Amino acid sequence: MDVPAGAEQLHPARSDLNEIIRFRYGGLDNMGWSPRMRLRFGYFTPDEFYEAVVKKLVRSRLSWLDVGSGRHIFPGNEPLAYHLADRCAELVGVDPDPTIDDNRIVRHRVKLPIEEFRTDQVFDVITMRMVAEHIAQPDLVLESLARLTKQGGRVVVYTVNKWSPVTLASWLTPFWLHHPLKRLLWRSEERDTFPVRYAMNTRERLSALFESHGFSERHFAYLDDCRTLSRFRALHFLELSAWQIARSVGLRYPENCLLGVYERA
Repeated sequence: MDVPAGAEQLHPARSDLNEIIRFRYGGLDNMGWSPRMRLRFGYFTPDEFYEAVVKKLVRSRLSWLDVGSGRHIFPGNEPLAYHLADRCAELVGVDPDPTIDDNRIVRHRVKLPIEEFRTDQVFDVITMRMVAEHIAQPDLVLESLARLTKQGGRVVVYTVNKWSPVTLASWLTPFWLHHPLKRLLWRSEERDTFPVRYAMNTRERLSALFESHGFSERHFAYLDDCRTLSRFRALHFLELSAWQIARSVGLRYPENCLLGVYERA
């Protein structure tokens, strides 16, 4: 995982990640074979890194806007979502999809695209979890983010890397095949599969977009993603072994996600 110099304050320490694991599973007795295997390898998922960064940012009495909330703010870590929701002063979820009606963690649900959300309120923290890959008009979204973020506030973008193998395969695969493949690999539901655009899915593109709208990059990391084969014990072991070998020789694992934090000037 590559982390830029000067970003150490937001980069999660091992203790931060272990705390996320405690929220997610409660203890070793509640873990299945897959998370146990990952821990033996010393590997933490991109989701866990993202959750640790958001936990650092969402402090007491701050206002939080989650873009693309859907049914869950943190799929797979509902205890942490409730903990942070109780901590902050305000939590608003924005998503045009009907799945937001099932979200019981956000305090206010707005069933609109972020580009159409109008309010006099500005937010300390805005999060975008696996949303950027679906955005067709990034400049319109950035205009809204600039309008909705307090001066000194942060926007957290967690998304797939445009040049990772799974992303490239998704780009080349007809959309009607996306759900069957996702169901095979990750048991996902059809209502959680959406068209992809990849219009803001490189570090360079994200940085250029945010800088042009008055933000500066505060933190950035490439997060190694060893979850593609996590349903299959032997294949997941090979996946983690390949990650360990790449790490030992200083190579970035080819399948990775992007995590950026951008501060409003």
